Amino acid sequence: MAPADLAAVAPLVLLVDDEPQMRRFLRATLPSRGFRLVEAASGEEALSEAAARRPDLVLLDLGLPDMDGQKVIEGLREWSRVPVLVLSVRGAEPDKVQAFNAGADDYLTKPFGIDELLARMQVALRHARSQGGSSEPTFEVGHLRVDLAARRVLVKDQPVHLTRTEYQLLAMLVRHAGKVVTHPQLLAEIWGPDAVQQTGNLRVYMKQLRHKLEEEPACPRYLLTETGVGYRLAVE
Repeated sequence: MAPADLAAVAPLVLLVDDEPQMRRFLRATLPSRGFRLVEAASGEEALSEAAARRPDLVLLDLGLPDMDGQKVIEGLREWSRVPVLVLSVRGAEPDKVQAFNAGADDYLTKPFGIDELLARMQVALRHARSQGGSSEPTFEVGHLRVDLAARRVLVKDQPVHLTRTEYQLLAMLVRHAGKVVTHPQLLAEIWGPDAVQQTGNLRVYMKQLRHKLEEEPACPRYLLTETGVGYRLAVE
């Protein structure tokens, strides 16, 4: 295999860190160990690069200038299963727990040895391959199109404005498209575990979503009710 072919299949790593020294160190190290590298110095840039480049692995610092790294993880997890390895000076247990709860796959405290980093990267990549890799961030059915990476919803190619809660509800249904998502699952995900009995809230937001997305909200084509159980997003 030619060198160009080897480069094309090398895992693509997105490095998210605002420290120039760290980016310089990994820029000098990772390509020589068989990785392609793309860099971001802020959370917003990281989410944009992840959507555009679809990396195989994300190395993420939590202390970013525009947002906490945990928000980056949460943003990624709205549409992708890409493995996220946190690299942070924060070594306290609560910081690690919060990162894992947000969706991180592994956590390495700075300073770290390059051999340990490489070993953890390989483990994360092997696990991702065994799970089938990252998910496709765009969902389409009929006239409805949801781009989870861009947080964009279109009906008949026209953008639809959703509130934050409406979008969260739709995004969860998209991530489980074709499957029934129960009332408690939706309530816990969007409003928290203390809200699992508040089905009235859920009905209100589902009604609003249907009015924005369905041609006939009273006879929905996409957002289907499973009586007494939950809701399902149609896939055909």
